[in-house]
This record gives sequence, C-alpha cells and structure tokens, in this order.
Amino acid sequence: MGARGPGAGRLKAAREAVAATRRRLPWLRKGLGRAARVIAFLQWLPITKGPLAGKRMRLLPAQVEFVTAIYGDLDAKGRRRRRIGIQSMPKGNGKSGLVAGLVLAHLLGPESEVRGEVYSGAIDRQQAAIIFAEAEAIILQVPEFAARVNIQRFQKKIEVLSGQGAGSVYEALSADARRAHGLSPTLFVYDELAQARDRELLDNLINGLGKRAEGLGLIISTQAPSDTHALSQLIDDGLRRDDRSIFVQLLAASPEADPWSEETWFHCNPALGKYLSLEEMREAAARARRMPAFEPSFRNLRLNQRVDANEEARIVTVGTWRRGSVPVDRAALAGRKCFAGLDLSGKHDLTALVLVFPADEDEGPFAVLPFFWTPADQLGARRPAEQQRFREWIAAGHMTAIPGPTIRYRYIADTMGRLAREFDIQAVAYDRWRIDDFKADLADLDAEFPAPLEAFGQGYASMSPAIEWFAELALTGRLHHGGHPVLTASVVSAITVSDPAGNLKIDKPKSEARGPVRIDGAVALLMALSLAKRFQGAPRIDVNEILSGMVWA
Repeated sequence: MGARGPGAGRLKAAREAVAATRRRLPWLRKGLGRAARVIAFLQWLPITKGPLAGKRMRLLPAQVEFVTAIYGDLDAKGRRRRRIGIQSMPKGNGKSGLVAGLVLAHLLGPESEVRGEVYSGAIDRQQAAIIFAEAEAIILQVPEFAARVNIQRFQKKIEVLSGQGAGSVYEALSADARRAHGLSPTLFVYDELAQARDRELLDNLINGLGKRAEGLGLIISTQAPSDTHALSQLIDDGLRRDDRSIFVQLLAASPEADPWSEETWFHCNPALGKYLSLEEMREAAARARRMPAFEPSFRNLRLNQRVDANEEARIVTVGTWRRGSVPVDRAALAGRKCFAGLDLSGKHDLTALVLVFPADEDEGPFAVLPFFWTPADQLGARRPAEQQRFREWIAAGHMTAIPGPTIRYRYIADTMGRLAREFDIQAVAYDRWRIDDFKADLADLDAEFPAPLEAFGQGYASMSPAIEWFAELALTGRLHHGGHPVLTASVVSAITVSDPAGNLKIDKPKSEARGPVRIDGAVALLMALSLAKRFQGAPRIDVNEILSGMVWA
C-alpha cells in the first residue's frame, strides 16, 4: 500500500526496519491462551517515559489479575464473558501505560479484528490527548507497529493500514465532543471516569457495545467522591457479582484505616516502592498532615477513597481521633456515673447508643462505650463494601444483628434497661426522629427507664457547642474509645457545615454519601458528651483555637 504526506518517510523507514530485523513477536507463540497472549503483548511494549524509559513494560500482579479476569473468562466457544471491566486504584500505579497498551492490543495486537473501532474516552480534549500521546509514543518506538499505521495527530486518530486489524481505527474522544452517538466499539477505555460531570459519553459507549459480538468496555479510574456518581454505581453493582459480564478490581484504603500509616499505603498501592516513589508518598502525606486542606486530595488520589478532593470539613481527622485509641475496661466502669446519646435512625438501618463516663478528676479522660444494632435481614441489601464491613463487625462482636427485617425498638429498650442496672446512667439525650416509637416500646414493656430522656436538637444551636466540646476532648486525647471500629468509621465520616455566624452542625446526607456506614455513632457521641459537659464543667482552653486547627483540616 502506498503512502503520501508527512508520514510517508516514517512509514518507509519503519517498513525497512521491520524487513531488516524480522523479530519473533512473543504473543504469536503457539499454545498461549487468550489472556496469556494479551499479557505477552503488554509486557513486550516499551516504557516511553519516566525512570524506567527504554525498558519493557512489566505488569504488576494486580494488573495481571485484572487482565486475566477480563480476557481469561471464556465461554465454550472461546468468547469473552466480560463486557465491562473496571479497575480502580490510586494514581501512579501504571494506569496510563496499561490503558495505552490495551488500546494497542485491540488495534494492532492479539485482540484486533478487521475494521475494528477502538476509543479512549476522557472528560476533555486535554485528558483524552494523554492516552493518545502514550499510544503514539509506543507505536513510534516499535517498527512493527509504525509500519502499519497512519497517525493523525491533530484529530487524535490512528488508522491501521495493513496486517492484523487492517481497516481498524482508534480515536480519542472527550466528553464535550458528543462523538459517541452511533459508534460500535470493539473496545472503549474510559480514562478517569471519576472526573466526568455527566454520564452521556459513558452511556453512548456502553450502548454501542451491543453492535459487536465481543464488544468490551474498560474503565480505569480513581474513585469518585460520592456513591451517586456513575463510577461508584458501576463499582458497587460489579462488586455484588450478580452479573458475570462485569468485573471490578478495587484497590482502596478502607475509610477507617490510618491514612498516615505506610502499611495502609502499601495495601492499596501495588507500585509503591517499585516505580511509585515511597519518598514522594511520604512527602505528600507530610504535606497533607501539615496543611489539612491537602488531606482530601491525598485520601482520594493516593488512597483511592471516596472523598471529594475539593470540599471536606470533617468533624475530626483520623490522626486526631486515634489519639484516643486507649483500651476501655468495661468491668472497671460498673456503677460509674455516665451519660448516654441515642440515635435511633430508621427501623431498616443502624441504631447507635453511646455511653460516656466523665473522669473523676479535672482534666481527666472520658471513657466511651458504644453499642450498635442493625436488622439482620437487611444486610444483603447494603452496598457490597458496607455489607462486608457489617458482617465483619458483627462476627467480631462490635455490632449486634437483630433478627428480622427491621430494628425492634423493644430490643433496644430492653438492652438499655440492662445497661442502666450495670451503670449509673444520669440521662439519655435523643434525636427526636423515631423517639415516639421507642417510647411506645418502653411503655409496652411496662417498664420505666430509670434515667430521664432529653430531646436534643440537630441544628446549629444544639450541635455547635457539642462539636466544640468534642473538639477539645479529641485534640487533647481525653476521649478513650479503644479504637472501636464502628464508632471510628462513623466519626471519621462525619462532615460539618457552618452557618454565616460560624456555628457548626453535622451534614448527614453529605457524610453518609462518603462514609462506609451511617454516622449515627458520631451523633450519639456528640449528644452524650453534651450532657456530660454539665457534669464535667466548662472547657478550660480556647475553643476557637482548637476549631481552627481541627474542623477546617
């Protein structure tokens, strides 16, 4: 086939190089399975930039697992069962190279087909150009590829002129181009879907897969900030494993994990210490600890957590909360004065009761005993990640599963009666939500709870002083909670909002959109501490100074 234009000289030189070397291409060896061919192809590609430039790509174990799951799960006719594959892990773990390599595998390599259509999607032209530039750079370093293609740099497009996959085309699409209508991709790869403002491009690409016998869509991205984002919905759906055509590989730090622990970093960053610099990770973590405004982006990009990197005002940082991870001896608290906070939530969800025991001496620590209940029959309806944690917490005794589909408040009332006999409960603060149902169950038991029940508003007037008191105790390490995992997950997920006067309250919808569980435990703790403050007395340090170092972290 003849070639004209600026690329003619490149094509001629590439073809001469191929004729002179005639290398054996490793993915063409006989006896390789489908996944093995793709892996052999990827690991033959050159690395084009960074400290490993000039070497061949070497897949990490997690990447091998992903490729094997996508290309190795075949039906009786040898066709892929997977139609959608999602890989979500922190930045810096070889995403761009893997995406570009998979694009080339379907364009020029073992997964190519005659007149195939390969697309990479991104939120804008600049992001779309990243994958195109990486694919182009690889092609230009491989004469066997360069001899067969026509690269149209301005249009971000590559055409296959000859050989395997002849007539195929690759194009980089951006979400603002509206180009995906009517396409029939053999492969699309959506890069960083988490940043997409809508799902129009994604939906158009997915709908086009049905036009191909083995159309495949791959999404490789860090996590989105909320459960309502299209990426989060796809991840949660895939993790349920109801649909074998979807595969999800999620590497992320759990929300209750210590974000400053190197063990946490290694757990979710397979490239750390290899081509992802540990020293750079340490520097990023130190910056986030010094300047808390950087913490959300660190948690989202470096730990792959569902955190909004642009907006977060948590009630407390993980590091501050962990100052109170001191064991609590329940037996030693028997008969001690304490105060309780009760957040009933809905009958289908999580109910929390937290007891706090003020110190006998001034400036002493507060002991915290939390209790959580959830209906056993609702576990299967929860998000996969949440369901897994609930089952682990129940098995470990940190949460009680109440038989049946709903929370039976009579069960909670009976438990509180037993606790009142074990401890000297002075008062119980409650959120007004569902409290009438609870009082009715108390009446049905024909028992009068020995401590007074006090309504506690959830607005700025009531919650702001409670948050201030909590801030003092947490920052000075005077909240001893034993690192209780359910309470920890609840507290570190709590997001605050402020009114024009600077008063604070917890934003439940925003908090629960990002956290692993509802934040009932945090609310119950704040209410209990507010009651205990009457016993303990006023704080002795500057609250405004504390808040400036904590809430806006």
